[in-house]
Amino acid sequence: MTRFPSTCSLDVVGIGNAIVDVLVQTDDAFLAQHGLQKGGMALIDEQQAETLYTASGPGLETSGGSVANTMVGIAQLGGRAGFIGRVRDDRLGGIFSHDIRAVGARFDTPAATTGATTARCLIYVTPDAERTMCTFLGASTQLEPEDLDLSMVRDTKVLYLEGYLWDSPAAKRAFIAAADVCREAGGQVALSLSDGFCVDRHRESFLELVNGHVDVLFANEVEIKSLYETDDFDTALKKVGGGCSVIAVTRGGEGSVVLSGDQRWDIGIFGLGELVDTTGAGDLYAGGFLHGYTQGESLERCGQLGALCAGQIVTQLGARPQVSLRELAAAHLN
Repeated sequence: MTRFPSTCSLDVVGIGNAIVDVLVQTDDAFLAQHGLQKGGMALIDEQQAETLYTASGPGLETSGGSVANTMVGIAQLGGRAGFIGRVRDDRLGGIFSHDIRAVGARFDTPAATTGATTARCLIYVTPDAERTMCTFLGASTQLEPEDLDLSMVRDTKVLYLEGYLWDSPAAKRAFIAAADVCREAGGQVALSLSDGFCVDRHRESFLELVNGHVDVLFANEVEIKSLYETDDFDTALKKVGGGCSVIAVTRGGEGSVVLSGDQRWDIGIFGLGELVDTTGAGDLYAGGFLHGYTQGESLERCGQLGALCAGQIVTQLGARPQVSLRELAAAHLN
């Protein structure tokens, strides 16, 4: 059983980009017309965001952001979650703040009153349920080390960080400062590699992080192979095995693999309905896993809870669960 400081009032605190998602169902022709690489995540500026938004069909606006989605999953499962991220005092910032607090997650970061608007992610979902993301990071890049609520960071069992933060030098500094404070207080640090293209951009610094500063690593198959520059999944797992204490790698329809030392668990998927949208599958997998992890569950059970949450989110449009995850877990895992 994992041991954490007994005085912690929070299970997981996440630091990430505070983003509002705009989900649009479209086709491959639209992606080709606008030069979008299917399945990828491209960073765009505010003008590009406006151009794509105007060209898109009807969309669903819903709060998102990878780590924020994970915190919502933890809160819905009954965990004590907190989030640190920057929004602007605008309409989308108000939507984001309301949504994350409404599920019971703690969110105290003050909204910026100047600078870029709240971040948004245009997510194009094709008929095969694949998602292609175009992200304007906006106000989220204004997160600085002095913005961190270090009392939250010291008061959590696990600090969860997203690789996307590496695209902003200021947020990267905040990331490193928070990780140091958390570990000094006896907590653990978890990292999501976030995206294969993100790994390509920051491979060297990610490897340094994984090998020396991260306790729990989340990745998908593409990301882990990119990190170690290999086309072979098992070769990548052998390379990562010596770094973190726990590694959880998702493989889409093939389930996931959880590693710790020389132990390995192959976790199957939960087929809970028709595949609609893969947005948020990795985020909710991490939410289920970290909830189990901070409650002292076995690593196999953590993987199963992650798989269950991921299995639910792909049956709906958007990355915020529309059913009770706690009831889902009670029905399928007890």
